[in-house]
Amino acid sequence: MNLDQLQALRAIADEGSFEAAAYELGVSASAVSQRIRALEREVGQVLLRRGTPCEPTEAGVGLVRVARHMRVLEQEAWAGLGRTAAGRSVTSLAVPADVLGTWFGPVLAEAADWDDTVLDLHVEDQDHSARLLRRGEVLAAVTTEPQPVQGCAAEPLGSMRYVPLVAPALLARHAAGDVVDLGAMPMMRYNAKDDLQRLALSGAGLDVAPPTHLAPSFDGFHRSVRAGLGWGMLVDAQAVEDVRAGRLVRVPGLDDVLVPLYWQAATLPVTRLVRLTRAVREAAQRTLERG
Repeated sequence: MNLDQLQALRAIADEGSFEAAAYELGVSASAVSQRIRALEREVGQVLLRRGTPCEPTEAGVGLVRVARHMRVLEQEAWAGLGRTAAGRSVTSLAVPADVLGTWFGPVLAEAADWDDTVLDLHVEDQDHSARLLRRGEVLAAVTTEPQPVQGCAAEPLGSMRYVPLVAPALLARHAAGDVVDLGAMPMMRYNAKDDLQRLALSGAGLDVAPPTHLAPSFDGFHRSVRAGLGWGMLVDAQAVEDVRAGRLVRVPGLDDVLVPLYWQAATLPVTRLVRLTRAVREAAQRTLERG
């Protein structure tokens, strides 16, 4: 296999079609097709699922990751020579919505001063962001997985504290004295991947299935809890003003949930990735709980 073939595979995975890949690479769609056929013939496996969009097969995912990393290294080599291959380099990373909405701001502020890269932010649940690393879709991720993905290094950042909160009016409708019917009181959930509320319930020894509303938005989830649509687990820093003002109160009988976070980044000798790692580490040290 050669670099042109691998970059054709990468471009199709990134752009979703042979035509769009051809436009990115500055060649004809026929040339892209020829490169893919030659690569598949050489490895003896189908590497792409032809469709809308085109996607790499399981066999193709590993080669796409290699091709993406090779492109990053090529861009770093050009930068070392005082040149850029084609404008600013793209630095892709996966960040959970809760992280992006709370302590990640200083990282973005620092990145605003970088003139050699643009950020490609993928908002993904912290329990699932490592999947993007495995596929080579991002160079780094904030994740709950301590075990390094192949080709990556992992370091602990600290823990985010989530607090079980509810609007007083909703709590009053489902409470009898100090007893709350958590099987009947509606619950919020960010999306189908969000298990924080279930963790809080199971931690209290409860196996209930309350009515559940979905709000797949950092701000929308917070507003839904505050409006009394359901109770939910909110980042402590996110809800401190509402608690202080009495707009939200703790759900009786439920404990906080601490979520350990890790930074995983590709082990590539790339200056912009080193800078990003340092910025994330410093921001986490100022905000997250340690130990």
